[in-house]
Parts: sequence; structure tokens; C-alpha cells
Amino acid sequence: MKEGYVPQNQRKKILLMSDDIRLPSGVGNVGKDIVINTAHRYNWVNLGGAMRHPDKGKRFDVSIDTNKEAGIEDSSVLIYPTDGYGDPALLRNIISIEKPDAIFLITDPRYWVWLFQMENELRKKLPIIYLNIWDDYPAPAYNKSFYESCDALLGISKQTVNINKLVLGEDSQYKVIDYVPHGINTKYYFPLEKDNQQLVEFKKQLFGDRQIDFALLFNSRNIRRKSIPDTLLAWKYFIDKLPKEKADKCALILHTQPVDDHGTDLIAVKDYIFGLDYNNVIFSHNRIPVDILNLLYNSCDAQILLSSNEGWGLSLTEALLVGKPIIANVTGGMQDQMRFEDEDGNWFTPDADVPSNHTKHYTKHGKWAYPVFPSSRSLQGSPQTPYIWDDRCNPEDAAEQIMNVYLDEEREQKGLAGREWALGEAGFTAEVMGERVIKNVDKLFETWKPQPHFHLINANEFEPSVLNHKLLY
Repeated sequence: MKEGYVPQNQRKKILLMSDDIRLPSGVGNVGKDIVINTAHRYNWVNLGGAMRHPDKGKRFDVSIDTNKEAGIEDSSVLIYPTDGYGDPALLRNIISIEKPDAIFLITDPRYWVWLFQMENELRKKLPIIYLNIWDDYPAPAYNKSFYESCDALLGISKQTVNINKLVLGEDSQYKVIDYVPHGINTKYYFPLEKDNQQLVEFKKQLFGDRQIDFALLFNSRNIRRKSIPDTLLAWKYFIDKLPKEKADKCALILHTQPVDDHGTDLIAVKDYIFGLDYNNVIFSHNRIPVDILNLLYNSCDAQILLSSNEGWGLSLTEALLVGKPIIANVTGGMQDQMRFEDEDGNWFTPDADVPSNHTKHYTKHGKWAYPVFPSSRSLQGSPQTPYIWDDRCNPEDAAEQIMNVYLDEEREQKGLAGREWALGEAGFTAEVMGERVIKNVDKLFETWKPQPHFHLINANEFEPSVLNHKLLY
């Protein structure tokens, strides 16, 4: 019997509002792993979203499948598929039918504006838990009303936890706020021996007849903030420093859509920079099951991600669990995965004085990490998100780190050290993520009190939100 097991008829029921947990999206996978690793403690109902969901209007009981994954016999997990993330009428209907004890949200707050507008109605009966993330500073005061609408804020990155506290100010003392980073299912991501027959065959398919001695992987979406053209530039600068016979044995794998309206035409960028005859940039654009993705990570020597904004960077975590070094821009949640060390020798935790390490305040880091520090910081924005820093790194600096990985004779041992850390102190596993969720949700249930029917607000005492952390540090 699992530690902390509660019989089904005694469990609290939680309504998970996210992507459909059967779908292979990042949000869907995180939701699924949370459900599987807490199904012995809570009953779950998933209002599962998707674009033009083919199962909209249906109801599925996936308890038997959950039992197999969770190692229990009495889970209760239901899915109500919907287009998008639902609406007030659908939510009221689900609450009436299922009578949950809490609502659990995942993904960008802008998808939940309609729900936050209902918070006074909802929080009279049940608390709102938000597994949230934010890409960068300055601390977004424009999110304050969203954070105020929640009873528990579980920050995926250390930066997000700090942002939640900075934005809420004194009100943060009335919330459950804690660090709950992404966790990966270790059954699916792990190192393979080089002579593993599946791996050998996969590499033949990936590289063909070419002898590849060094392979670098990019695995993420083709969108602007991922800075994939800069990654191509960095690769060009790197191979130009090698003798031709060595450069010909290096390959860059881009597991992404080659052309996307939210990003660019990567084939055109590749052809322009390298010429039409260069075949060592390999595009992998089909969705692949997790066992094949594990083969892909194992086929490469390192993972690179140069995003100018990145809340977490899940491909870095997957690479760490496979035992591969990571090359990453020092921004957002990616810096968590590089384990920068503060002046006391502790894993760096942001505060108002040093909100982020993107200014290279700390330089000591985990041996598995090859950080690329931003060379510029630009304040960008949109009407919904008026200001956010865009941390751009220099492709030449990234090329230098690629070369450092290439020349490092200990890169395999360093990658495995990253895996040990991810499994240990960091706790970037699905099991530990489940434990952290349970700790905080139980704390919330123990302390939560229903909201009053109304609040009296003196509009004459309104104080606008102003910056409450350093801009230069």
C-alpha cells in the first residue's frame, strides 16, 4: 500500500482544469503525472481541453488505466473533454455533478481570465489551486488579480515563487506558496548502453550512412522566443572552427516543426547559412512516442535551448534524466536546472535583491551545465503583458559552449552527474512532484476557510502596484 494512502470513499475530490491528460502536450503530461502520483490520495476529475476536441461532450472513466500506472486498485479519475479550456456554464455544470472539494489549474493565466472573474462565487465553496509559471521579470503586477484569486500558488520555478510573493506583497502570507518544479516519469527517460540494439538501429535511421561523433539536440516548438535561428548560427560558428573532416562528423538535430507561423522557416534559414548541400542539420518533425523520444535523447551528446524567455524548459529536464549535459540561456526556469550556487554554497534562490541570475551574479554551477549568459536585456510587451524582459544571448557565446562540450572528455560523466542531481536534491521526478503537490494541497485543506459572501472595498484607498525589486543587480 502506498504511503499516505486514503480509501477512495474518504478522499477529497479535485477538479483538474488543464489539457486533456490523455494528450501528449506538455501541460497534459504534467497533469497526467500529477494525477497518477496522487491518485492514492485524491479522486480526480479532469476538465480536459484541446483545440476542437473530437470527444467534446463525452465523459470517460480512466480509473482502470490509472490503477495500472499508480499501482493501486481503487483510483477514481474521470475526464470531461472540452474545446479550449471550458467556460462558466460548463464549469458550473461540472461542479454541480461532481461536487469537487477544490479546483486545480495549470497553464498561462490568460486562459483562465473568465474563471478568475468567478473567484468570489467559487471560493465561497472550494479553494483554487494554481500550478503556475512566469517567464521573466520585472515582476508582473498585471498578474496580481490572478494571483489574488487563488488560495494556493505552486510555482514551477524558483523565479515564479519569488514573483508570486513580490506581486502579492503582504497578501502572500494568506496563501499557500511553494516550489513544485516539473517532474519527469523516470520509467520513460533513462540512459541506455551504447550497444543497446534499439539505440543502434535508431541511430542508423537518424544518421544514415554518416559517421557522427558528436550530435547536439534541440527539442522544442518553432516559436520566436525559442531563438532557433540563433541556435543555427551558433552551430555554424562552431563547425567553422573545426577541420572539415571533424566538422563532417558533427550533426545538429532539430526536433521541431521546420516551418511555423509562430516561428520561422527554419529550412530557409538553414539553406541560407549553410548552403543547400549541407546535410548535417537534421529535421525531425513528426510526433513520436515517449520510448522513441528517449532513443532520440540517447542518440545525442547534449541538449541545447537558447530561449530568450522560458518558464522552465522541459526538454532540459528530459535530457538531464537521460544523463546528457545541457547548454542553455540563463533565464527563467532554465537556471534552476543549472544549479547556480550562491555565496553560502546553496542552490540559488531568487529574492528582491537578486531576482534572477541572468546578470551573471553567480557563476558557479552544476558540472552538467554549460550556461550561456544573456548579452542583452530588452523590455518587451503587449497589451495583455505590458512589460517583460527579453533575455537574448549571443550566438558566438553559445558556439563557445558547444565547443566546450565537444572538447570535454568528461561530458558523459558530467551528464550522469546531472541525472543523479535531478533524481536527488532537485527532485525533478514525477514521484517527487506528486509528493510536493500532496504536501501543499493537504496544507491548504487543513487551513482553508471559505470566502465571505462579499467584501467591502474603499475605492479611495486604492494604491497602484509599483516595482518592488531591483532592476539593476
